[in-house]
Order: sequence, then C-alpha cells, then structure tokens
Amino acid sequence: MKQIYFLLLLSICLLAGCKESTEKATKRTYTNPLLTTDSTALALADPFVYKHDNLYYMTGTADLPDGAGFVCYVSSDLITWKYNNVLYRKPVDHPGSSNFWAPEVKYYKGKFYLTYSCYFNDRNMLLTCLAVSDKPEGPFRDLYAPWFDLGYSAIDADIFVDNDSTPYIYYSKNGMQDSLTTGELYAAKLKKDLSGLEGEPVFVSGASQDWERVNWERNRCNEGAFVFKREGRYYMTYSGNDTGYGFYGVGVSTASQPLGPWVKEESNPLMTTDLSKGISSPGHNSIVEAPDGDLYIVYHRHADAHCKKPNWNRVVCIDRLYFDENGKLCVNGPTNTKQTVNW
Repeated sequence: MKQIYFLLLLSICLLAGCKESTEKATKRTYTNPLLTTDSTALALADPFVYKHDNLYYMTGTADLPDGAGFVCYVSSDLITWKYNNVLYRKPVDHPGSSNFWAPEVKYYKGKFYLTYSCYFNDRNMLLTCLAVSDKPEGPFRDLYAPWFDLGYSAIDADIFVDNDSTPYIYYSKNGMQDSLTTGELYAAKLKKDLSGLEGEPVFVSGASQDWERVNWERNRCNEGAFVFKREGRYYMTYSGNDTGYGFYGVGVSTASQPLGPWVKEESNPLMTTDLSKGISSPGHNSIVEAPDGDLYIVYHRHADAHCKKPNWNRVVCIDRLYFDENGKLCVNGPTNTKQTVNW
C-alpha cells in the first residue's frame, strides 16, 4: 500500500513538474523590433533569415563602411541577435558599382548560395549575382556577376527548390521612367548546377489590387518574392508599393505549380501600414520555422512610424504565421506589443 501511495505521489510530482516546465517554456516574450545582444534595434532592410544546424542566420541590406556587401547576425532563439561579421564583401575587381541589395542564402547540394543585386554602370541596370560558400556564415565568393542579363533590371532574387530537387528562381523585373517606378514578378526554372536559367521566364504578377495602387502615378511595384510549399500547394509572399513611403505591404499569391499561374489572395494585403498601432510600411520579408515548429514572417518596417516620407531607416520585426481551415496563409500581426512564444 505504501509503495502504491509513493508511486502515486511521484506521478503527481512529475506531472506538476512537467506543467511547470511547460509554463516556463511559454513565458519567453519579445517585442518588435528585434534587438541585438547590446539591446539596440536590429537595423536592416530586406531581412533574410535561414536556419542551419539549429542556429539562425540573418542578413539583409545594410550600410557597410565601404557600402558594398552584407553583414551577418546569428541567433539560437530567433529573438536576440549577435553580430557575426561580414557575410560577403565586394571584391576589388567586381563589375558592380553600388546598390548592393536584398541578399538571400539557399542551401543546395551541400553548399550555400547567396543571391543579391547591384548596379552595373556599363549596362545601366540593376542585375542579380550569385555567390557560394561552404559555410552558412560565409565568406561568400562570386560565381556569376551578373548571374543573368535579360536586357532589363532584375532584383530581389529568391531561390526555391521543389521536392524533386528542381530549383526555381523568382525575381522582380524593375524599371523606372521619369518619376514612375515599376516592378513585375517573374519565375523561371534554373539549371541543376545553378549556372543560369533553363527556359524563358514567365510572368507572375504586377501591381493590380487596390492596395497596390495607392500611389499609382509614382509606384507600380510587385517585388521581394518569397516562395515555399505546404501540402502540395505553393505559397508566395511579395511586397507592393514603395518601401520608402507609406503603405508598403505584403501580399500573398498561391499556385498549384512552381511556374504558376499564380493567383493573388482577394483578402490582400497580409500586412500594411497601420499608424494607429505605430506600424509603417512592413514588407520585404522572408519566412522561417521557429524552434516550436511554427512559421514566422521576418520583415522590415520604418523605425519611426510617423517619420517624414520618403524614409529608408528600417528595423527588423517578426510575427507568427498560421493557416486557416482552408489553407489560407494568415498572420498574427503586424504587432507592436509584447508577444509570447512557445520556446
């Protein structure tokens, strides 16, 4: 009888301990914007987060002392970030001159590939480049600069690798005429060795929904695509409007095939400016799986929501994504209040 009582008491204690442990695990909190280890706001534009061996890495558009390259931050919890030196620095013989923008890193066939865009004086265009490294934190060395030239500016490249190991690229065809900036999203299959495009690019989308037409005489952009797959369905987040002004935001498109056709969600935008909540122009995102298995959207927005526009002082934020019963991508945000996470 004493033995049964002891086992019962032990079980109760263990259950209580599990409950206490679970409660402790859910008490971790964060508030946007994300902070560095020295408690300063993480000031990056076009943030891209990727995970390797249980460590998170972040890069993005930033002002290096020489203006040509990309920094790297690391985190074990996706919340607090430590500066981890320079991911990529422009070599002295690089044909690109300026505007080193929107880096992304993809792990493919045992190596890490960095895509980014920059301005080429001799071609008068912004073009995408490809670099490679054996390590997620770099340093990266250029393979192709530029990677491809289709006769127009191509920026914001995103590599997606399907379940059959076929790689694809999504990018923005960028243009400017007088004071009007345009951006259209395109997709193409890549060669298996990533040496270039395989076949002609196909049109994905341009500015077409009401929320993308708030400054129609100045900006008509879709840009910054990020593609992932869930339960046989392809999802694309993208940004619309002008990141320097108000009402930059994130939209969602879906498709049954990597090259489309892609259909925009009627309920777009997923997120945009809400000055009543202190949020201005959230956009140009990446998506990453958190330690608890949930998806989180990582994006930039204006550091000061009420800043005078145009303004390019941006900080990094994250918010939880989820899917409704119909598989529609939804977000718990954008937030400006304390958030609780499950890790």
